[in-house]
Amino acid sequence: MSTHEGAIRLATRGSDLARRQAAGVKERLESRRRTVELVEVETTGDQIRDELIHRLGKTGAFVRALDEEVLNGDCDAAVHSMKDVPTEGMDELVVAGVPERATPGDVLVTPDGTRFEELPEGATVGTSSLRRKAEALAARSDLNIEPLRGNVDTRIEKLLAPHRQREHEKRMEADEEGDDEFERTPQEWFDDLREIERRALEREVDEEFDAIVLAAAGLERTGLKRGLDMQELPPERFVPAPGQGALAVTAPDGALAGTVNEAIDHPRTRVETTVERVILEELGGGCVAPMGAYAVVQGEYVHTAVRVLSEDGREEVSATRDLPVERHPEAASEFAADLAEEGAADLIAQARETEGEAKRAE
Repeated sequence: MSTHEGAIRLATRGSDLARRQAAGVKERLESRRRTVELVEVETTGDQIRDELIHRLGKTGAFVRALDEEVLNGDCDAAVHSMKDVPTEGMDELVVAGVPERATPGDVLVTPDGTRFEELPEGATVGTSSLRRKAEALAARSDLNIEPLRGNVDTRIEKLLAPHRQREHEKRMEADEEGDDEFERTPQEWFDDLREIERRALEREVDEEFDAIVLAAAGLERTGLKRGLDMQELPPERFVPAPGQGALAVTAPDGALAGTVNEAIDHPRTRVETTVERVILEELGGGCVAPMGAYAVVQGEYVHTAVRVLSEDGREEVSATRDLPVERHPEAASEFAADLAEEGAADLIAQARETEGEAKRAE
């Protein structure tokens, strides 16, 4: 066990995205002349790879194992994606630091640059999120939404695989037949591909997607954004998950938590994510119901958009409100209570019942 005066051991998941996120926190702490070590921890969410995220429950499938490493003294703090952190938390830990948020919204990624409104009727769109599924169907009820799990790079490979493989075959056939349809040889074309496209050429295709929807922050932090055909989806329409794009560093309340706070905490991001998470907690949506909450500090107010939907996107309760910054937690709670009365609570109850029926049927 390390101490506040010695090296700080940061628990992190082992995915490329998680390690990059933790590395950013490590760098900030090291700028305060602290020695920092990253410790990789496997979580329940990492172990159960064939379940959709919402089926893993609301108990923090990607969080609890890391926090337990802190509680048992093997690590000093843990780095999480804010949207994965349960609102109830662990009493022994505090959110010591919330770094400045990355882009909070979603992006549509396609093999060829097709925009959301241009997708063909019945197009297959991959996502692991109930919220993204519901919001996509609310905008385009004709779409075929199929489950998609895996790390960010894995999802992109699954999208690109059949399209790049067909293009490769077409180029090989043209080259063998002496057809001059393409200016470059198959080898020259291959040499210009990015590493993720080359891996896609080797991937076995289980299902073909016309598009996938991902968090913009994940693409930014993994460096995969460059060169992808993507469209940023407007967060006012495709309202992101509470805390999306933000990180949370948990630690026991005390001197180390103070050090983390001073080194990395971004006040504006903390206010915005606090509003989103208070609304989430008051409504009780968790991972069970399709729900988005997006807050932006604008002067003396926090402009907040909330959207709660049925899984098929046919029903929804949505609203925007400007909440006073000086009492943003209380104002967020009041906003959530009003939304609950307007029908959000009923939609969430329906989602819970649907989830319960699915589990009983297993």
